[in-house]
Amino acid sequence: QLTLVESGGGLVQPGGSARLSCLVYGNTLDSYAIGWFRQAPGKNREKISCISESERGIIYLDALKGRFTISKDNAKNAIHLQMNSLDPDDTATYYCAARFEGSCLGNGFDLTRVDYWGKGALVTVST
Repeated sequence: QLTLVESGGGLVQPGGSARLSCLVYGNTLDSYAIGWFRQAPGKNREKISCISESERGIIYLDALKGRFTISKDNAKNAIHLQMNSLDPDDTATYYCAARFEGSCLGNGFDLTRVDYWGKGALVTVST
């Protein structure tokens, strides 16, 4: 059983940066595909990034490539999402998610395949 705890959300000005962290409790990360989803107000939850022990970090959405980076800190049992050049369209609740023995490739990390969810961290991009 995993517990995922997000931190780092808040109010950010357009063009600014933010870094989300997800601390993982209950097991080490090496058996999981782990990453981030986000859900904007009135929209469906969407998959945005994933990383695993054997796979490099993936950013799924073209609009986020070059701006968002996912990383993993095995020593702290945590993952991070560095978000740069933020836009009001990035306003959303960001959820940490994990799948046991999952893959980041193909549909391996789709929403319906996630085993564990964090409670979410709200990021608001606004002046």
